[in-house]
Amino acid sequence: MDLVRIGEKVLSRQKLAEAIDRILEMRARGLSQQEVADRVGVDRTFVSRLETLGEVRKGRTIAVVGFPVENRAELEQVAREEGVDYTFLLTDRERWEFLEGKSGIELFNQIMSIIYAVREHDVVILMGSDRRVSLMKGLVDKEAILVPLGTSPMTQGATVDPERFRSLIRSVKSP
Repeated sequence: MDLVRIGEKVLSRQKLAEAIDRILEMRARGLSQQEVADRVGVDRTFVSRLETLGEVRKGRTIAVVGFPVENRAELEQVAREEGVDYTFLLTDRERWEFLEGKSGIELFNQIMSIIYAVREHDVVILMGSDRRVSLMKGLVDKEAILVPLGTSPMTQGATVDPERFRSLIRSVKSP
């Protein structure tokens, strides 16, 4: 047990960490700051200050979906650096592999899982052929930014400028 002495008091770092975890779990479940404060026995302002100390980002959550994108790994790196919450990018080869070898129900379930994950976010950046981005926009039913990569049907992947992609993400994150 990691103990810290402060004057006459001896504090347990483990006990503090467990209390903070409990507070954050209750807030993540949807309890108000006041409800959490009442249950834990602290002031509401303590819960607020705790959240402020741990805050990484305010604002909207972002998802990115795109295919066929030939520089997938490079764009995924940009998305990570910019704090994108969900990324699903495929190269041309990967999009065909995604379809092959699956039964209809397996493919349907996987696509539904992706749609569900994307719909959990506030804004979605959709990259694909002109027809595909319009279709995807209807499925996500969220604020969507469409980035057409070419005319349908696309027979090869497109390369997306990583710095333009970064700029787009930053513009979405700005209030």
